[in-house]
Amino acid sequence: MWRWVAALWVAGAASAQWRPLFDGETTKGWIEVTGKPFPTNCWTVEDHCLKSIVQKDGFQDIRTVESFRNFELEWEWKMLPDGNSGVKYLIQKIDEWTNHDGRQARARGLEYQLADDANEEAKLSPMQVAGALYSAIAPVPKIKPAIGEFNRSRLVVDGTHVEHWLNGTRVVSFELSAPEVQRLFPGIAPKESPISLQNHSSEVWFRNIRIRVK
Repeated sequence: MWRWVAALWVAGAASAQWRPLFDGETTKGWIEVTGKPFPTNCWTVEDHCLKSIVQKDGFQDIRTVESFRNFELEWEWKMLPDGNSGVKYLIQKIDEWTNHDGRQARARGLEYQLADDANEEAKLSPMQVAGALYSAIAPVPKIKPAIGEFNRSRLVVDGTHVEHWLNGTRVVSFELSAPEVQRLFPGIAPKESPISLQNHSSEVWFRNIRIRVK
C-alpha cells in the first residue's frame, strides 16, 4: 500500500514540474497549426527563439504537438514597433484560406494578445492591447510592453478559470462562463488543446517557453 501511495506522490510531483516546450535550437515539438510539418516559409529559429517571418507566400500559425488541459504557461516575447501577435489556447477550430499574400492557416480560440499598444488595431480597442483576452476583456491594470525588448508573459488555465499575467502583474482574470467569453465562442468549456503561436504578419521572437501541467 505504501509503495502505491509513494508512487502516486512521485508521479504527482513530477507532473508539477516546469518543463520546456521549446529547446532553443530546433523546431522539435512544434508543427503547423493544421498538423502539417513546421512551416519554414514563415517561421524559423533565431538567437534561441522561435521567430515569425514576414514574407509574401503565406502566414501560418504554429502549435504544439502535445495538447494540455490544466496548466501554467510562461514565455518571453519581443516584437518591433507596430507588431501584432498572440498565443492561442482552448482552440476551437482551424481556418485555412488563400489571399493575395498566399496560404493562410490560423487557430481560432481564446487569445492572449501580444501587441505594440501603439499599433492601429490596439488603438481601436483596449481589448486589443498587450495582455488582453483578444476582443473580449481588456487588461486591468494596463501594462505597456517594452517594444524591441523581451517581455514576460504567464497564462494560467485551471478548469474554467483563466488568468493572463504580463511582466509580473496579473492583468486579466475570468471564468469561461463569463458573457464576454461566451460571446466569442458559445458553449466553450475546458478541454485538451494544443497551444498556438500566431504569425500576424509581424516579426516576433518567442523564447524560454515552458509549461507546468496541473
